[in-house]
Amino acid sequence: MKIAILALQGAFAEHKQMLDKLGVESFEIRQEADWEKEKDGVIIPGGESTVMLKLLHELNLFDKIKKDIETGLPVFGTCAGLIILSSKVDDPRSPFSRIGTMDIDTCRNAYGRQLGSFYIEEQLKGIEPKVPMTFIRAPYINKVGEGVEVLAEVKGHIVAARQNNQFVTAFHPELNEDTHIHQLFINIVNEYIAAK
Repeated sequence: MKIAILALQGAFAEHKQMLDKLGVESFEIRQEADWEKEKDGVIIPGGESTVMLKLLHELNLFDKIKKDIETGLPVFGTCAGLIILSSKVDDPRSPFSRIGTMDIDTCRNAYGRQLGSFYIEEQLKGIEPKVPMTFIRAPYINKVGEGVEVLAEVKGHIVAARQNNQFVTAFHPELNEDTHIHQLFINIVNEYIAAK
């Protein structure tokens, strides 16, 4: 198994550390040639979604990544990654189109500015016990479409969801020591490999 990590911005190094802990091989995507390497899944980290989308378009990565996700490549989007994968965002701002492969309606910067960041431990479906969740200027999901499973809610808002091979969290699991969330993504990738 090999996981690609989009390394244009955000906590991509921390995602790699989590995969290393789980004994999973990974590599960084910085340019178009990197995307041609063999991979079984991709992580789109947090960061600034508008900047990330601009770079995806400029580096000729956008269409390739979108096409592979549409054809089943497992993807894990955290924070900005969630926004990039959302089919609808109520504060779009970015002049660049999103990947938009996941049937979710998202509230961008829902928790406000940097000072609105917070930490909580909450239940995530399929994982015992509660998992640590670090929110940094995070979005949340207003509503999900048919076929999208809600995995976690915090203070009445959806903060984790899955649609087939697509998995998103509004929080940053890579900023804590707990590997349960990344293991959940690896389980999705294993299902994908087994079905190939």
